[in-house]
Amino acid sequence: MRFARNLLTAILWGSAGLLPAAEVPITDFTRHEQYLSVRISPNGDYLAATAVVGGQIVLELVNTADMRPRVLRPREGDDIAGYWWVGPDRLMYTEGLHVGGIDRPVPSGELFTVKADGTGAALLFGFRAGGASDESHTATLIKKQTADMASGELIAPLRDDPLHALIASYGWYGPGHSAASLGVHPEVYRIDVRDGKKTLVTTAPLRDAEFLADHKGVVRFAFGVDTDQFRKVWYRDAQGGDWGLLRDEGKQRDQFVPLMFDRSDAAVYVACDSANGIGGVCRWDTVTRKQELLWSAADSAVIQLLPTADALDAFAIRSMPGRPAVSLLDKNAPEAALLIGMMKQFPGEDVIPTSASYDGKKIVFFAHADVDPGVFYLYDADKKKTVELFQSRPWIKPEQMASKEPVTLKARDGLGLHGYVTRPPGKESAKQLPMVVLVHGGPYGIRDTWNFEPDVQLLASRGYAVLQVNYRGSGGYGDAFTHAGYHEWGGKMQDDVTDATRWAVDQGIADAKRICIYGSSYGGYAAMEGAVKEPDLYRCAIADAGVYDLRLMYTRGDTRQTLYGENFLKMILGEDQAELAARSPITQLDRLKASVMLIAGGSDTRVPSVQGENLHNALLQRKVEHEWIYERTEGHGFYTEEHVTAMFEKMLAFLDRQIGASRPAPAH
Repeated sequence: MRFARNLLTAILWGSAGLLPAAEVPITDFTRHEQYLSVRISPNGDYLAATAVVGGQIVLELVNTADMRPRVLRPREGDDIAGYWWVGPDRLMYTEGLHVGGIDRPVPSGELFTVKADGTGAALLFGFRAGGASDESHTATLIKKQTADMASGELIAPLRDDPLHALIASYGWYGPGHSAASLGVHPEVYRIDVRDGKKTLVTTAPLRDAEFLADHKGVVRFAFGVDTDQFRKVWYRDAQGGDWGLLRDEGKQRDQFVPLMFDRSDAAVYVACDSANGIGGVCRWDTVTRKQELLWSAADSAVIQLLPTADALDAFAIRSMPGRPAVSLLDKNAPEAALLIGMMKQFPGEDVIPTSASYDGKKIVFFAHADVDPGVFYLYDADKKKTVELFQSRPWIKPEQMASKEPVTLKARDGLGLHGYVTRPPGKESAKQLPMVVLVHGGPYGIRDTWNFEPDVQLLASRGYAVLQVNYRGSGGYGDAFTHAGYHEWGGKMQDDVTDATRWAVDQGIADAKRICIYGSSYGGYAAMEGAVKEPDLYRCAIADAGVYDLRLMYTRGDTRQTLYGENFLKMILGEDQAELAARSPITQLDRLKASVMLIAGGSDTRVPSVQGENLHNALLQRKVEHEWIYERTEGHGFYTEEHVTAMFEKMLAFLDRQIGASRPAPAH
């Protein structure tokens, strides 16, 4: 409704012949989201929402009868990192350390609980459990409860026992060694959500395993990527017997990832292989141990299963070949008819049910689009009424934003690639535009999607086309596509970005003489690697929190601090030091022609700022003029609104000098 109202306003504005709207302020794009998520309680009486207040992520608890919120603030300025309904009127939540960066918040591993009316908040599990009461904080610490030198995660609430839940405990230290170096076999506990008392249920047969329980609360699957980098799946029967190895992708090579049990508890939905190599969703029978293919991906793998209102089954599959797509598993499910109705009510938007009361009478859903940050709504089946709850970014006007166009192209070796082109608002068919190639981070398992992105919209609002490509290694297109990016830093992964850039030139979208490349994390690496590998293609490069010396990844940063992380680096990068050096931007500066802007945070633990500092110093030694933005308190990507605003102001000024939309095309 919000999108339709704004679209009507835009049409009336244009038909009246009035002056165009003023340029959208930078601060509109750098302000934090107001609401991040909303979930309704199983009985439909309460809502819980995460909101950003003064830069801190807090929890709002709302009674649906009067819609009056009660705010729960984490202790010591921390953030809410996650929350789940574990009963009709009780939440479990986790906190995270309030640090800067796109990886924020950093989970503390503690589990808290609170009643839906905001009372009875307590620390159930974690290293600070068992301390004295802290009246300065909303949550009262449980006395006589022992501290847990471990990180806790909710596995599942117990539907028939709302006073208990299943949690996983990932110990920080194993027998005779540091868990940080080897990983541990996590333990499953049945925990009392009132006082934190817990009973051991089972221990995982796999280090750092994830778990899946059936609807009766029996943990049946333990699975994850082992230290050899192959996914393993262990299974036990409904009686909770011994664990048995069910799948080892190192030997069987077929994908098998448990997603959820169906209503019968006799079958489970799994992400599986399909004939097209991208993947699909299968139903695996726990008795016959045979599986049936239910859905095969056309262009992209499953994003999520959409559960029925009672959370006992799935009725649809979400995927994103370009724009979001929904495939129904059960066309007769009442949730299917309701979702179709919502999609008709919000044409052009991606409508996602986020939670529902078990009786299906109240459903929270989120409607968003490439031009719309999104709005949370509450549907009341008895009243047949949809009510707006919260807007993610109420100051954003969708009619002023730029649309994302899904595109497909071929890499030089014939591999199919997907991506997005965003042109400036009102210039949807314009040609020969100055263009910024925006490379996503990760790189593995991450992808660009059809959604609202502040940096994309900011660049488009200033007259730039923005190109995004899901290069090989990205997620969402099957394991084979992801694995095709292994050992390809500076190789075929970079070539995919180059090929997409040249495709945009060939299509007439971009002015070949006015192209810059920009990215964060791996995207920062790709920006600098693109500048040195293709010195005549990019006019400038903007690299944020990037890796510029691949050799340092084995000695600096948090990835190498575990056996899993070290083996992961070996798998994706290789160990040939000469090759790593050859594919590092810092060793290829003789080829650099583009103007450079470097951005680094002094508190970055993922990619320590020494990466940026070394490149900055190398450019200084070569007397290469460049922009250097450094903030001591920021982490892996800037987070503080003031810092982000100042950064984008400098970025836009830099881009304007290099390829500005109002400037004539410079000569190479």
